[in-house]
Amino acid sequence: MEVSLDEAEALKWLEQMKSEHHDLDEVVKYLIEQGHHDLMRIQRLKKRKLRLKDMIKRLESGLIPDMDA
Repeated sequence: MEVSLDEAEALKWLEQMKSEHHDLDEVVKYLIEQGHHDLMRIQRLKKRKLRLKDMIKRLESGLIPDMDA
């Protein structure tokens, strides 16, 4: 199975986004557990995490070939 350069780049980008999403999840959990006082910062991190999740879903749906019904 040969992967085109564009698809290979998309897969690499996808893995980077998933890694960043996971890292943000860990940071948010840690800040909440520690009772961090800057709730706006936590909210911004959560929004960034949601945007990444949306981007991941869109990219994944573009990588999955259409199937005939």
